[in-house]
Amino acid sequence: MGDRAMNPAPRQAPAPAAFPAQVHDLLLLRDDARPQWEDAACAAWALPALRQTPWVVVRRAAPRRDCLAVGVRGALRAQRAAAWVDTAAVRRVLRPADLLRLDAQLPAGRATLPAFDALRLLTLSWRIGDGPHDWGPAGSVGFELASRRPTATAHSDLDIVVRCACAPPPARAGRWLQALPQSAPARIDVRLEWPEGGAALAEYAAGGDYLLRQAQGGVLLRQRCREPEAA
Repeated sequence: MGDRAMNPAPRQAPAPAAFPAQVHDLLLLRDDARPQWEDAACAAWALPALRQTPWVVVRRAAPRRDCLAVGVRGALRAQRAAAWVDTAAVRRVLRPADLLRLDAQLPAGRATLPAFDALRLLTLSWRIGDGPHDWGPAGSVGFELASRRPTATAHSDLDIVVRCACAPPPARAGRWLQALPQSAPARIDVRLEWPEGGAALAEYAAGGDYLLRQAQGGVLLRQRCREPEAA
């Protein structure tokens, strides 16, 4: 089981910061932003990357006063840096759900990539199949929609974030999973997020054990039941 621990209930999440940003949100930074790097060696490539594309993603970490934990993307797949930024350095916040309306603004040469095709198929499938209400793309697709920097490739997966006010019933999560388009040209990886943490849709919908990712680390939980929702 490694570092997974079986617990009867999730740990309580820390009190949310006053700044309106959550894990997976994308932040546009001001020109005078001064990130605090968790690994100072990353600054050699991360600072030029931020000057070119001043967007970062909120990552999962224990909160600090007036600071947000963020991740910085470099030009190479292996270039990922963890940092902290002052909330005063943030110009704009885009949630995953905000990015859905930006898909139509993609250049024609980018819009036909498999991951973007998969996003349009998923939008249609969940609209027809009573999908979740608060969801949108993350990962390379979400970053490109926000920043307009080409980050998705012909081999990119489509990462999706679904936000819920509380842990959804497994039966409802199962319907969302079943409504995923089977013929999508890119793999679709869906993560559920609620105040206590995040879990993979496929694992959670199975109704058994699932890993809940929290700022303090992962905790393995067990569904109490697999009963269908009440009508």
